[in-house]
Amino acid sequence: MSETSSNMISFAGHMATSNPFKTLYADGMGLVEETASYLDGPGRIASKDLPRLASILYAAESMRLTTRLMQLASWLLLQRAVNNGEMSRDQVMSEKNKVRIDSFTIDANAPGWDDLPEQFRDLVARSLRLQARVALLDREIYRPEVMPAFADNENSVKAQLSLLQTAFGHH
Repeated sequence: MSETSSNMISFAGHMATSNPFKTLYADGMGLVEETASYLDGPGRIASKDLPRLASILYAAESMRLTTRLMQLASWLLLQRAVNNGEMSRDQVMSEKNKVRIDSFTIDANAPGWDDLPEQFRDLVARSLRLQARVALLDREIYRPEVMPAFADNENSVKAQLSLLQTAFGHH
């Protein structure tokens, strides 16, 4: 194992034991539970009364939300396994490559979006903030070479705005 690989896994292990990771893990798993409870209960009831366009959008966005949260939960569980020494570096990298954490977006301007239940829209927004936090940590741990300063100014600005929104909890 090269020194770089050794340092990466060591850093990943350190991050997984840190209080920020523990908070992220708790936030992520809590959001998974809250979303499942909402979709099985109040969300199911609320979705029956939606206009046709919003109803179709709700069905599609529910699937995206569930998929996004399952991918994020997988990443968080994988990091916890790293922390607990349950997986080798090769296993971690092999499994991590199956997890998609930065490819989900929403279109809040889509027809019917404003008709969706407010609680549902809030869950979607919170899942996207969680996704941004996880994607940033993933890049810091596994792909530090992807984060050169000012390499892509527009994306750097977007990333910083996303971080600020996450840090200050704006919806």
